[in-house]
Amino acid sequence: MFYRKKKITSFIFALSVVLVLILFDQFTKDLAVAFLMNKEDAILIPGVLQLHYLENTGAAFSLLQGQQILFAIITPILILFIIYMLVIMPRTKKFNILNYVLLFLIAGAIGNYIDRIINHYVVDFIYFSLIDFPVFNVADCYVTVSVIVLFILVLFYYKDEDFEEIKKNIRIRKNG
Repeated sequence: MFYRKKKITSFIFALSVVLVLILFDQFTKDLAVAFLMNKEDAILIPGVLQLHYLENTGAAFSLLQGQQILFAIITPILILFIIYMLVIMPRTKKFNILNYVLLFLIAGAIGNYIDRIINHYVVDFIYFSLIDFPVFNVADCYVTVSVIVLFILVLFYYKDEDFEEIKKNIRIRKNG
């Protein structure tokens, strides 16, 4: 009974984190539409950072422009895979950071997916003019930072035996 209650509480917490992140992403995009669309860029730090409205029909950094059907198919598959990873993740302190990384990945994917489904493009608005970095949004930040943290965790934090624990959970789910 205690285990089931803890599992439900964990699920509600994870769902709440993802929903708050998605709402924040959508809120910032609504602000971009309201205050930046068809207007001059808002210069935050001259020569470094500005807000610039852009409708992106591609993936990150405007790759795969116009491939909306591809995104409509791949995004839900990736989200389901990440959810599966969350389900099989060991419930130990060592994996807490990985759980958060996966929640941010889900939120970022869903945030941009909502735009693609509703608008057929993603609203981007953050531009680092200092390095001429492609225009991006909050959901892109979630995904990019999560992937970088995931990379660092895999390289420097988690050991082979940690991955064995995940593999063991996969086998348990397959067999029972």
